[in-house]
Amino acid sequence: MNLLQLFKFELRSIFTDPAILLTVFGGVLFYSFLYPLPYAQQLPREQSVVVVDLDNSNLSRELVRMVDATPQIQVNRFANSINQAGQFITEDGLAGMLVIPKNFYRDLLLGKSPTLSYAGDASYFLVYSTIVEGMSSAGGTLAAGIRISRLLIEGQAMVLAEEQYTPLKVNLRPVFNTTTGYVHYVVPAVFVLILHQTCLIALALLGAGQTEKNQAGVSGYWLNADAWQLVITRGFIFILIYLVLMMFYFGFSFNFYDISRLAAPQDLIVLAIPFILATTFLGIIIGQLIPRRELAMMLVLFSSLPLLFMAGFVWPSSMLPMPVYYLAQLFPSTAAIQGFLRLNQMGAEIYQIQTLIEQLWVQTIVFGFISYYLLVRRKHIQSTAK
Repeated sequence: MNLLQLFKFELRSIFTDPAILLTVFGGVLFYSFLYPLPYAQQLPREQSVVVVDLDNSNLSRELVRMVDATPQIQVNRFANSINQAGQFITEDGLAGMLVIPKNFYRDLLLGKSPTLSYAGDASYFLVYSTIVEGMSSAGGTLAAGIRISRLLIEGQAMVLAEEQYTPLKVNLRPVFNTTTGYVHYVVPAVFVLILHQTCLIALALLGAGQTEKNQAGVSGYWLNADAWQLVITRGFIFILIYLVLMMFYFGFSFNFYDISRLAAPQDLIVLAIPFILATTFLGIIIGQLIPRRELAMMLVLFSSLPLLFMAGFVWPSSMLPMPVYYLAQLFPSTAAIQGFLRLNQMGAEIYQIQTLIEQLWVQTIVFGFISYYLLVRRKHIQSTAK
């Protein structure tokens, strides 16, 4: 059997298998819209909170108005006690509370520092940080106004009073995630992981399906072809398929979500080819090791979340335990995510990710030899069984 015949057989096996088609094309298309949808607004805004105003003074009411005026918070309810506020949070699904202590205004007049209490739903980190940010911003603005007013009463000029209160001015400029939004932060990396996982599932489904047919006594083309031909042909086919899918993700999807693209197309291809090959050969290995097709979906999907957190962008790689860090380097997704983020989102040059490219090529060679060995072993086992 020559390579052209094997190429046709492989294409027929892939494009006549509904599970593989749904995984590769349906999964990539589905997740391109589903995953970013909850975060389309980038940051949580107008989080409903309850206020416990134990002081009930003009200044405390001014603070409440300032809190409500922030883009992060909407004052939804008022409570007479912390217990009642907690009840409102439980019953109405509010996201947090602000407690203004008794004698708030008096303590400020006496030069004391009253304590404002914030609380938020910490089970959702973005919601919690948004509430704390809004309340802190309003409280800091009120404190600054009071401090400057005192300096003016003491005879300071307005400009001098502002400089004395804030001798250092901070000008924060995000370098890569200019909107500080969730979509720009996590979606580019997750898209790479989606490509990785769907490719693994497709190859595992293909390999395990052929193993099931062997066990049922069906002799297919995969037993007649040389193992090296099968490895090369599958690698070539999945390069063609996933380069198109990458063009969809890094082209249309990035434009649709207004995500920045800084890499040259040829640099992306240089990184994409070893990534796809390494993932393809790893998928062949998984397909040869599992006895049934349904295990492919379970095994790969259960690994998705650990791979996401081990990739080094959700949680810093330097903070990972060393065994976990080295385990992460065994998967093509880790080096690919770091490489694509540096190229496409951070504007790195191709030579600056040379180590990651070399890592992917090493994985390609190692996984290629292992997949070749497993295919030879399967062919030997099948011929012995006959």
